[in-house]
Amino acid sequence: MLSERIPSGERPPVPRRKVIDLQELTALLPPLRAGGRKVVLCHGAFDPLHAGHIRHFQQARELGHILIVTVTPDRFVSAGPPAFREDVRAESIAALECVDFVAVNKWPMAVECIQALRPDVFVKGPDLVPECAAPEEQAIAAVGGTVASTATALGTADLTPQFPTLSRAANEYLAGFAGRYGPETVLRYLDGIRPLKVLIVGETIIDEYHYCEAIGKASKEPTLAVKSLSVEQFAGGVLATANHLANFCGDVSLVSMLGEQNSHERFVGGALNPGIKTRFVRRPGAPTIVKRRFVEQYFFTKLFEVYEINDSHLSEADSAAVCRELRQRVGEFDAVLVFDFGHEMLGPEAVRVLCDEARFLAVNTQSNAGNFGYHTASKYPRADYVCITEGELRLDSRDRRGDLRHMIDALVRRTGCGAVSVTRGARGCLCYSPTDGFTEVPAFAGKIVDRVGAGDAFLTLAAPCVVQGAPVEVAGFLGNVAGAQAVATVCNRSPIERDSLVRYVRHLLK
Repeated sequence: MLSERIPSGERPPVPRRKVIDLQELTALLPPLRAGGRKVVLCHGAFDPLHAGHIRHFQQARELGHILIVTVTPDRFVSAGPPAFREDVRAESIAALECVDFVAVNKWPMAVECIQALRPDVFVKGPDLVPECAAPEEQAIAAVGGTVASTATALGTADLTPQFPTLSRAANEYLAGFAGRYGPETVLRYLDGIRPLKVLIVGETIIDEYHYCEAIGKASKEPTLAVKSLSVEQFAGGVLATANHLANFCGDVSLVSMLGEQNSHERFVGGALNPGIKTRFVRRPGAPTIVKRRFVEQYFFTKLFEVYEINDSHLSEADSAAVCRELRQRVGEFDAVLVFDFGHEMLGPEAVRVLCDEARFLAVNTQSNAGNFGYHTASKYPRADYVCITEGELRLDSRDRRGDLRHMIDALVRRTGCGAVSVTRGARGCLCYSPTDGFTEVPAFAGKIVDRVGAGDAFLTLAAPCVVQGAPVEVAGFLGNVAGAQAVATVCNRSPIERDSLVRYVRHLLK
């Protein structure tokens, strides 16, 4: 709690411009420390800024001469996309008389800010997540500072009814879910992912977003004309799922395929978490799969896609190479997660190896423009966990409007799987196991930026929970939380961070 207080009259002169780049602020501080003046640091999202935050800053200001507030950037706000952009949040805080400087952080936590700014006191609020507090406390101790905490009478939770991000039905569900399990039970399954040994199998895909500006209709053809603005590449397919999982699991391996032509091998190597163990089969006469999406930048509207792909069947030699890699490794792992995008890497022989030798097999068979109608869950005669969309289940069942529960029953009988999750977009997911029966879990996405990769993120966290014997409702809950975080960013721009997900779980279940 607060103890030593600094008289307000001992405040040093500071520049009028309060919102400053973190690097510039680091260089600015040494002369301001003259005469033993103390620097105090507060850190958080502060979204939306409210009376509790202001009291927090006022109390923190009493501990020193210079109060700095660092703001969590938009991409790392754990409760979903922020109500206000990072620059707006910084500007609002800078308007407070008690605050001397504001900087937007570049990382998920305050550790790097503490290391750069070397504050004398790091002041945290009473609701800081314990898992996140420890690294920051270690960082402040390493620079010779101390930790203080404030007690505010008003928190963001008090404002939830005025700033709803979820539907009433979702909030009612969360109240019941918290009573059945609670955050500690849920997070125990999340912690249980760490010691697992997991293999991810599937196609490597490079997602490219070509941002453009619509000019108008071509003068001589009924064609939309656009002006090219910029290009952004993302590590997609199994690269994205492996990066997600590596933030939760200590032993992640990957078996995938690259083309010998336009392999993008350097990009792939740089985009993957260095802790992931990789084995790539090279396919002669084929490129690494690239999916180019042309996006109208202003409204973020996807206009069309271009696939760079060889979608012919693998040669016998290439198929044998894939099977050889799988046969050598599959049996070593606690779980094998198959993300089958239907682009010919996993033929009948590879499927047979996976079904025969995996101790626990989780399967997603994605339906997309390149395989629609030819690639369904029936491709796998055995699985322990199946995670597909409602559309993919209906396609597999050849049933457009029937009862999903009947289709899931048929899928379970056909594959012998012990758990199924059917993702339904804005309607959440429907989960089933013989032990738990059917459970519906609502969606938790507050703001949708881009839906690419949401289902993959779901399976990445849900499957390791099923491996541990978690109730399918808990697996579905964590899958939907992962999906909510995935849709809050463009494509696979950044993997799901464990600390952010833990904060969001606690936010939902408080």
